[in-house]
Amino acid sequence: MLAQVNRVAFDLFGLQIYWYAIIIVSGIAIALWLSTREALRVGLKEDDMSNFLLLALPIAIIGARLYYVLFDLPMYLADPIQIFNTRSGGLAIYGGLIAAVIVLIVYTRHHFIDPWLFLDVVAPSVMLAQAMGRWGNFTNHEAYGGETTRQFLESLHLPQFIINNMYIDGAFRQPTFFYESMWSLLGFLILLFIRKNVRIKRGEIFLGYVTWYSFGRFFIEGMRTDSLYLFGGIRVSQLLSLILFVGGLALFYYRRKIRKDVKLYARDQGTNQALI
Repeated sequence: MLAQVNRVAFDLFGLQIYWYAIIIVSGIAIALWLSTREALRVGLKEDDMSNFLLLALPIAIIGARLYYVLFDLPMYLADPIQIFNTRSGGLAIYGGLIAAVIVLIVYTRHHFIDPWLFLDVVAPSVMLAQAMGRWGNFTNHEAYGGETTRQFLESLHLPQFIINNMYIDGAFRQPTFFYESMWSLLGFLILLFIRKNVRIKRGEIFLGYVTWYSFGRFFIEGMRTDSLYLFGGIRVSQLLSLILFVGGLALFYYRRKIRKDVKLYARDQGTNQALI
């Protein structure tokens, strides 16, 4: 019997606390801290980040759940009470991100903040939180790929605790959670480097996030065994990744080459407003 990670971290007054929840909350806290530091450098207020999070987080969770439920609707119509059973899994990153962006647009317009600047501030931190969050999938024994061999996993030079935990349903599995986590971590580092060292326009960090993540997700999604599907066997996340990748590149080109009024992303300390 292989030693595997227990999804339960500890019991608190009879309530089981999962590693998944601890990892997700930690990722959100770190993302908030990093975003707040950058926000202050570009003239936003510290409260802008925390106030936005208080609004966006619950709506993002609802969006992540609705996205998952809508694309697996027959199962939930057969047992509607399961719609509210989030402890058994079923939160889709894309659904949460879409909901959060909608909240961000409304929030920035209400507070007279340039939404592109706000997106540039939070995008790298969100990618880091996603990289961390995939380890919640690891502890939950989910978001894995097709069958593989122990020899292949060892060839990736993975620690034994990861290899052992990839033994699921009688076979070793592709660690797609790990692939996506490393892809997101690399994207986070690249975006930070660009934001600090390259002369860019507002919105380009966010569009870099969109294209980078969607490109990797397209291929990683094709390896997973738990995808949501449309008609004809089309994977929902692959189709959305393709749309986001093409759309992100097109919007990047339009804002960089055609529009002449796009402001530069600047680190203006001492400014207390970042107006549209």
